[in-house]
Amino acid sequence: MTEGVIAIDNPSAPHVGALVERHLEFARSTTPPAHVFALDLDGLQDPAVTFFTYRVNGDVIGMAALKHLDDEHAELKSMHTAAEARGRGVGRALVDHIVGVARERGYRRISLETGSGPAFEAARSLYARARFTPCEAFGDYKPTPLSAYMTLALDPL
Repeated sequence: MTEGVIAIDNPSAPHVGALVERHLEFARSTTPPAHVFALDLDGLQDPAVTFFTYRVNGDVIGMAALKHLDDEHAELKSMHTAAEARGRGVGRALVDHIVGVARERGYRRISLETGSGPAFEAARSLYARARFTPCEAFGDYKPTPLSAYMTLALDPL
């Protein structure tokens, strides 16, 4: 596991924006436009969203967000690890951190939407290892064969 620091951050800061753009480019290159649900800078600055980065020696190598859906349900959004940092435990550390924050905030469930195609296989595997299980579309999502939906029931603290 890479040793780093996870903290709330500003998605529009110059040192962070580059990774946000890489995340959006990946989403747009692997998914038809009408099915890209990745949050852009405006979406990441929504008051319902808490944005986190993972840094090593000040370099931003991962990001994730937690979106409030209702008092009991949150969504894991905008998970991305820089290509050069993949396989070092960054994604798992971010997922574990977000799940911990969701528990602390009293959510009973955290869900996510990701792609269903081969480009998202590693992401789905990461979420499954973190005990997320397949579920139906939630929130404002509509069922589509291009999306995979997963959820995790949270035990209260």
